Amino acid sequence: MDPLVSEDRYVFIPPHRTTLWTWFVATWLRPYLKKSWGLASFDLHGLDHLRASLAAGHGILLAPNHCRLSDPPSLGVLVQALRQPVYVMASAHIFREGWFPRFMLPRLGAFSVNREGMDREALKLGIEILSTAERPLIVFPEGVTSRTNDRLIPLQDGVAFLARSAAKRRAALTPPGQVVIHPIGLRYQFRGDLEKSLGPVLQRLESGLSWGSREGLPLRERVVQLGKALLTMKEMEFHGEARTGPTHERLAALGEDILRPLEAQWLGARAATAPQDTIIMRVKNLRKAMLPDLVEKRLNPEQRAERWRQLQAVTVAEQTFHFPPDYLGDNPTPERLIETVERYEEAFGNQNPTIHRPMHLSLTIGPAIPVPPDRDKKAESDPIMDQLAASLRQLLGI
Repeated sequence: MDPLVSEDRYVFIPPHRTTLWTWFVATWLRPYLKKSWGLASFDLHGLDHLRASLAAGHGILLAPNHCRLSDPPSLGVLVQALRQPVYVMASAHIFREGWFPRFMLPRLGAFSVNREGMDREALKLGIEILSTAERPLIVFPEGVTSRTNDRLIPLQDGVAFLARSAAKRRAALTPPGQVVIHPIGLRYQFRGDLEKSLGPVLQRLESGLSWGSREGLPLRERVVQLGKALLTMKEMEFHGEARTGPTHERLAALGEDILRPLEAQWLGARAATAPQDTIIMRVKNLRKAMLPDLVEKRLNPEQRAERWRQLQAVTVAEQTFHFPPDYLGDNPTPERLIETVERYEEAFGNQNPTIHRPMHLSLTIGPAIPVPPDRDKKAESDPIMDQLAASLRQLLGI
């Protein structure tokens, strides 16, 4: 089963208002990040931008890119540096990963959001946090983990709605208050022996395909060949035969092979407009339509098994989006090779890819983006989201 979705009824999990746990966890944060995520060193830039907004009493929304599973705990380094607790809007599936996350995360300021539907409670709380300027609120505007260290995927418009709704409330105060968005660029760098770290993972994946030893080949060639084999397997599964042509065209075709018939079945007339959306949004719309029967227990065993098969297919379609064209190129960075193999592991069903160490994280806070109470209706796209995306790209150097 895909860990991102569940047939259990969603129940909103609010944060605890205490800060005691935040400061307790801060004492062992860096050893935890090193042991659990391979993060051995950090550098922080732009702290003064955030300090100025805190001093001014603004409602603050922190908007980082989301390229690795380690991003949320890594932001604890920022909390530690500023001695400023935060709230975090976190995907509901994280709270289902065991008793410890469910116990600890709310005490660190995290609250759940249902990614597969309109979560009014999470939205209401987010607006309240920003409009009262109680603490900064962290929201990941990409909405998913991209697994790409130097690529920004399309941002979710809900971030602007959240910030603008709070800005309206603060504008009505006496004296008026303000809401600002601070983009945060998270950029990782691998500082270890790439061959030593990546080689055993490749060998394990290759063995899963019944391949013999390929240790004599360059890493890039092994990664590319493994990807082609995985793509061929999925084409056989969903298309009935392997395609030829450029890999990025084959990936796009595979995504359409999966999504088009499911959209026709589940979205009806809406399916005609769905291809104009990103795959991320198309997947979200499908899950919203497919999950209610599971949650309400309206399916017999055969129907339930078929529904999960369809949901797993949707996950495969989403995975095709996270392999950008020419990401490996002629001379890929160590980070690109690692990220690609991590996606292979996930495609093979490993939800906890191998940790490669040591990693260095550069965390850069951008200048405040003031949020007006109303949107410019003449603009073709949302000016706030355009400005946020441009700022994040600049911080990431892409």
